[in-house]
Amino acid sequence: MTRPLEALAKGAAAILGRPLDLGESAEFSKYLDLLIKWQKAHRIVGSGDPMWIVEHLFLDSLLFLKLLPPSLRTLVDLGSGAGLPGLPIKIVRRELEITLVESRRRRATFLSSAVRELKLDRAYVVEGRIESLLGEFSGRFDGAVMRCAGDVSELIPLAAQLVSPRGVVIAAGPPQPRPLARPLALGEWVTVPGLKRGTTRRFAVYRRA
Repeated sequence: MTRPLEALAKGAAAILGRPLDLGESAEFSKYLDLLIKWQKAHRIVGSGDPMWIVEHLFLDSLLFLKLLPPSLRTLVDLGSGAGLPGLPIKIVRRELEITLVESRRRRATFLSSAVRELKLDRAYVVEGRIESLLGEFSGRFDGAVMRCAGDVSELIPLAAQLVSPRGVVIAAGPPQPRPLARPLALGEWVTVPGLKRGTTRRFAVYRRA
């Protein structure tokens, strides 16, 4: 497991502009072990390979921090799945209050286990769909994040209802524009440097007025 953790340390330092501290490194290591353990029985992410998890899940999740404002205090991760991008963000921004929303029971159970195992304060798991949150959680958060498998243009207007005025919604999109993709109903596409030299990552970003 040494090589993936070394790759994590190097990549995180490049993204954050600082090295991971000992507590953060230990939490990422524990999170990685937990993901691999659950993956063997439940297949909750795309691969159980430790290096793949580090590069495609952990470090990719930290790229959201390139666009999240430092003043952010409350964050919701919609369709969190196995805790991505929410848990990596929470590990390096411990002051954040984070809510992980996941509609699939098995993954929601994993999220509750991860929050407990990592001893994360002010981290909450909600089992349900985005649409079910629009009443109770309307305007509740400073920011919303999503690693989208669905149509970003449809999801951003829903997520926008959960953020407060001057709040931000950030959704990771496909690496390249899709030929027949519809324009965003809200927000704009923003490109940030990727994990490897010469690569980029695309995010849909909407800032509520």
